[in-house]
Amino acid sequence: MRQLITRIDEELLAKLKERAAVEGRSVNALVKDILAAEVANRSPKAELRLRAGERIVRPPRPTRILSHDRLQRASRGWGTAVSEALIQERAAR
Repeated sequence: MRQLITRIDEELLAKLKERAAVEGRSVNALVKDILAAEVANRSPKAELRLRAGERIVRPPRPTRILSHDRLQRASRGWGTAVSEALIQERAAR
């Protein structure tokens, strides 16, 4: 990988550092992504989607979906605890 040395003013550097900190990454990674997006003519929205896609971990799809009746039988006895938890959660809102 090659290095690029450039001069920027203090104000721009401060903004880059602030944004990198907010996004939880290095200034180098931020500048590299900004330059890559600009060269590829990607919109900021497209760039965000691309970066978000790298971080999203999708849960595996269920191998089978239970029928309503089977789900009811499997969850028999949970009603009180689940209902109470829902009531508490809704009350906290």
